[in-house]
Amino acid sequence: MAKKVVASLQSSGKDFAKVIKMSRSAKSGAYTFKEEIVPTDQVKEYFDKK
Repeated sequence: MAKKVVASLQSSGKDFAKVIKMSRSAKSGAYTFKEEIVPTDQVKEYFDKK
């Protein structure tokens, strides 16, 4: 059996988190999603900013 290589977000010294922010379009009313990878200590600031 072959082993699978899995990408890790912890390649450097910091821990990272994948965050997904949902927003609603004023024009069409549809929801859009924005995904980013940020350090865990900046997650709260990411969701506080608009």
